[in-house]
Amino acid sequence: MLTPVNWLKKYVEIENIDIKKLSDDLIMSGSNIETVEKVGEGIEKVVVGKILEIQGHPDADKLLVMKVDIGSEILQIVTGAQNCSLNDYVPVALVGAKLPDLKIKKGKLRGVESFGMFCSFEELGFEKSVIPKEFADGILILDKEYPLGMDIFEALDLYDNVIEFEITPNRPDCLSMIGMARETAATFDLELKMPELKAFEGVEDIKDYIEVEIEDYAKCPRYMAGMIKDVKIEASPMWMQTALMKAGVRPINNIVDITNYVMLEFGQPIHAFDYDRLEAKKIIVRNPMDNEKFVTLDDVERTLKESHLVIADGEKAVALAGIMGGLNTEVSDTTVNVLMEVANFNKSLIREASKELGHRTEASSRFEKGIDPNTAELAMARIFQLVEELSAGTIVKGVVDAKASDKEKVEIKFRPERIRGLIGVELSDEEIVKILNRLYIEVKNEDGQYTAYAPTYRLDLLKEIDLVEEVARIYGYNVIEPTLSKDSAWGGRTNGQQIEDLARESLISLGLNEITTYSFISPKAVDKLNINEESLLRNVIRLRNPLGEEYSAMRTTLLSNMLDVLARNYKRKVESASAYEIGNLFFPKEVPVKTLPIEKKSLCMGMYGKDVDFYTIKGIVERLLEAMGIKEYKFITEENNKTFHPGRCATVLYKDHVIGTIGEIHPLVAENFEIDSRVYCGELDFNIMLQITRRDSIYKSLPKFPAVLRDIAVVIDEDVASQSIIDIIEDNGGKLLEKVDFFDMYKGSQIEKGKKSMAYSLSFRASDRTLTDEDINKIFDKIVKKLEEGLGAQLR
Repeated sequence: MLTPVNWLKKYVEIENIDIKKLSDDLIMSGSNIETVEKVGEGIEKVVVGKILEIQGHPDADKLLVMKVDIGSEILQIVTGAQNCSLNDYVPVALVGAKLPDLKIKKGKLRGVESFGMFCSFEELGFEKSVIPKEFADGILILDKEYPLGMDIFEALDLYDNVIEFEITPNRPDCLSMIGMARETAATFDLELKMPELKAFEGVEDIKDYIEVEIEDYAKCPRYMAGMIKDVKIEASPMWMQTALMKAGVRPINNIVDITNYVMLEFGQPIHAFDYDRLEAKKIIVRNPMDNEKFVTLDDVERTLKESHLVIADGEKAVALAGIMGGLNTEVSDTTVNVLMEVANFNKSLIREASKELGHRTEASSRFEKGIDPNTAELAMARIFQLVEELSAGTIVKGVVDAKASDKEKVEIKFRPERIRGLIGVELSDEEIVKILNRLYIEVKNEDGQYTAYAPTYRLDLLKEIDLVEEVARIYGYNVIEPTLSKDSAWGGRTNGQQIEDLARESLISLGLNEITTYSFISPKAVDKLNINEESLLRNVIRLRNPLGEEYSAMRTTLLSNMLDVLARNYKRKVESASAYEIGNLFFPKEVPVKTLPIEKKSLCMGMYGKDVDFYTIKGIVERLLEAMGIKEYKFITEENNKTFHPGRCATVLYKDHVIGTIGEIHPLVAENFEIDSRVYCGELDFNIMLQITRRDSIYKSLPKFPAVLRDIAVVIDEDVASQSIIDIIEDNGGKLLEKVDFFDMYKGSQIEKGKKSMAYSLSFRASDRTLTDEDINKIFDKIVKKLEEGLGAQLR
């Protein structure tokens, strides 16, 4: 749920609370936050300008030369924008302006000087998916006059912080601005300011326009219909468009934008019908015929089941209830009269229909979690208010409201002493009641017997224990004093858990951040990783009841999740990032799946940045293995893994066991994840690492005799791996060879083309004497000879 803070301020006074405290305190009161993004960050010197003159470019048919007034001066700007006209107000990036990935400089376009650039919504930092279609391929044209030279972000109230909340399924009331405003007000003990709604007289009588029939109130507890006539379909005002865009919704036109605005505000999905395309002027909420065909707004024909639910006009289906409207009653530029639907549907029915049709929408994602039927009345009043405010049409008097019955508040009896006992804090009865009141939970005390009345929108409050949780989170988990368990039984960590802790500590000390991602992935993830067709990693387990297509398979690799995280950081202009995750992979024992899958623990690392290369991740793996007491490992060239760059990839071996693969991600794979930078990743089999880790330390006395160091540099074919050279050195170094370190590689004018120079430091030592040159020379000569014979190396 994307929540622009400026929109939140309409309902709760938080001007004096900085964004860090706001987000931190909301997290502590139970609202999990994914990200906080600052709109306009890094953008400078973009102002309001007015086009005074438009001329064709003398040497380019597709370019225009314009004179633009920015208040303090008139600038000449050469542009390719074709969607602007004389006297339009537009955003102008001045010379020296900073835009995402761009700095504006004075320049010449085909010989004509240009002192700035006009900006589109995308250049102002908005995603393409939320930009109105009329501005998708052109510059932004402002909707009215603004002070010339004014910062464009101030003029359009674009400076903002957008908080992305992760809303849990049990709190559908928080899938709305007002829902999050309630949480904010309760967290900071502030007053909630609801929109001031009023009754509208309207003209004529809606009963002369439409009637509503519900065949089964268990499937549709409430259906409200409102009528707006003589509508004027046009663009909504800029304040509404920018509010929707910051909340992740693309503006369409004033009528559709009003429905989306109210949905985001109250959490109540709304649908608008072109009234004149309804046949019988009657709405019937019914089940479809089995295999009935219906074309939804996305122009897809869908085959319906009798268990689904549709909205019909007496002759045909006009909407798929709770999911999407029909193409046959779509509001278009020629629409004159609009019927507004504000309804409530059975959540289980909508969830099943959405899953079976493979079509999940903003509406269905709300209905399937449950919506308070009492919200419908508020939403309809808000629609009428905005229609009048935007002069979008004439409101017809009254509404048709078909409903089973009013939903009543849930009564919950509770014991203050029970709340105190479970929380472990000595709160008075009055303090408990006050906290519940902050959450708009009414409390009655009759002779010491307390009864709470949960608001109808709080579908999660049913029992006393639910109230205990509410009191605890608003009081503050962070201020509850931790206490030791009274139980005398104490547990310990298993060997495997201790090894995991060791790995985590080592990776954190090496500068990596731990991440935790979902075990569910999109089936398309293996395609994005360019995994071989015959690979077992493609044998993913599909879920029967997924959250959505993106979470419909169990992961067989951590790489896609890692790259998603790195991509998210890269898109947010994080210059460098490094992370690791230890998590389970899931492989089927048989297909089709009949039993629980095989679970394997895996360790994945990923990083990008200016100072990161193949040797960075190789060094991290070496340090990790050493910290875990794993020796006798080696790296060999890997050229058949299509996820990685063929020339910058290695397999990690321990004796005859493959521990994993590290290297640079293939450029095509990085492009699939929209990362325009070199990315380095590695995935290791943590199950094997658990078996070969040696946590016991073997101590030996310090050497009595000095080591003798010899450097060796050989010229070798450039496709020969360093490990091949090290293997020969170690195989022929005998007992006196203590250590081999690679320290230099050179390619250049002094080396033959197709060759490279590789340099190593060799350390020799004996435990019973000081070695002489004669001792070393024999071994050294043998090593050189074997390198010449085995690899065609030449001593440099």
